[in-house]
Amino acid sequence: MALKVGMSTPFDAPLYDFNRERGIEYRNCDALAAVFLIDGRVDNILPEGIEPHSDPPQGAIWIARYPFSTVGTYNEHISIIIVKDIHGDMGYYIPYIYVTNDAAMAAGRELAGAPKKMADISLKTEYDLIQGTLERPSGKRLITFTFKPVERAGGSVVDAYIPDPIPLLSVRHVPFVKNPSGGPTYLTQLISWYAEVDFHKDPKGEKAVWMGPASITYDSPSLSDPVHKLKIDEVLAGLYFQFDMKLNVKEVQKEY
Repeated sequence: MALKVGMSTPFDAPLYDFNRERGIEYRNCDALAAVFLIDGRVDNILPEGIEPHSDPPQGAIWIARYPFSTVGTYNEHISIIIVKDIHGDMGYYIPYIYVTNDAAMAAGRELAGAPKKMADISLKTEYDLIQGTLERPSGKRLITFTFKPVERAGGSVVDAYIPDPIPLLSVRHVPFVKNPSGGPTYLTQLISWYAEVDFHKDPKGEKAVWMGPASITYDSPSLSDPVHKLKIDEVLAGLYFQFDMKLNVKEVQKEY
């Protein structure tokens, strides 16, 4: 009998399903995001073919809560370097990304090359503050992101930091396995993918996006999870927003 290949293994009970036309869909999400100047160089983190979009380089952190998606319920942390892609266009390269759901981890790694790992991630509100945290393992605090919503973010600010769609980049790597026929033994590709963010709106039609002071600390550096390599010099903007979203894969930009 011929092997019937599906989107994910095991083929008779796949870990995740993926609709090529619609991508992965999300509803009723919220997230903290901050854009900052990076203190130091990032060349040793970036793959061949892409370079920082600015000098000094800029980075971003995103901590989100997804109460519904087509790969399940989960929280996510993303560390980003803002870069020029192979075509010279602005993109968000992802060196580190963490989730709380196995299907989301597998789909991200297998489809887009997002280097997802499992971690303990929280996003909560207390007093007049919103706080996101990343721990790996639980109790080993890597990041604390604290934000106070003060005012609505103007359209120019939102468009500058959360373009539509958000252009994402990551490296998909299938490691070496000996091939007796002499054919390819590994695969390494720079993958371009994207997020379409649909911000929620209030009854007056204003986007549910807030600006305010943001504080980010790398509480306990880890050689196993070196998110602290994106050293924060100055926070340029802090945002909190509520939204729906779709993720999909665009193209292979480069093969290594």
